[in-house]
Amino acid sequence: MKILILGAGKMGSFFADVLSFQHEVALFDTDPKRLRFVFNTYRMTTLEEVKEFQPELVINAATVKYTIAAFEMILPHIPANCIISDIASVKTGLPEFYQKAGHPFVSTHPMFGPTFANLSDLSTQNTIIISESDHLGKVFFKDLYSNLRLRIFEYSFKEHDETIAYSLSIPFASTLVFAAVMKPQDAPGTTFKKHMDIAHGLLSEDDYLLTEILFNPHTPEQVSQIQKQLDILLDIIKRKDSDKMKAYLTRLRENIR
Repeated sequence: MKILILGAGKMGSFFADVLSFQHEVALFDTDPKRLRFVFNTYRMTTLEEVKEFQPELVINAATVKYTIAAFEMILPHIPANCIISDIASVKTGLPEFYQKAGHPFVSTHPMFGPTFANLSDLSTQNTIIISESDHLGKVFFKDLYSNLRLRIFEYSFKEHDETIAYSLSIPFASTLVFAAVMKPQDAPGTTFKKHMDIAHGLLSEDDYLLTEILFNPHTPEQVSQIQKQLDILLDIIKRKDSDKMKAYLTRLRENIR
């Protein structure tokens, strides 16, 4: 299959590496410097090259802010039956875009990234495939993700947004609160250092990505839950109520079991 990948960032390069030995892969980026270390893959910087390549599948790995713009750039230069796909963690605007695009589509969300995941071993990681996607597109990505040993979940666009609000917004908000009250430590403990590593990783992400995830319409409810639990914990601490603290910790251990 001829596959065109948009964006030579870490995820674009990752998909190019994974697919290039079984498919004819081209990586398109308007910045030629980002294509310097691409292996076993066509390097493209112009739309004329895209048109000549005639891809059967496009994987849009541009940053979330430019996902739709990247699609709009290449749509006039690809065949009418070409499947277009995104791997965006934020699906805002994509259902509406796909309805108007006139191409079969498949939308997935690999729930791992170059910041935290070990890309050479993804057996502990998850991915989501959007149920409204084209059948052939879903088959392709199910096969790809199975070979990567990822756990695959199939959700609708709506279910995806609800899941992301829970699985990303809660840890993101918690980490941001930690960073907001953090003071430098001369002799940090192990737990502090682990939280600090997470905070550094999160805050190295693109501002637009963080903002869009936190602006998910389902996020306020999740952040309110954090606020509620902090109030409960603060009350227990102020009262120095050992029995309530023990019961609280027991409940938390059951939650994460």
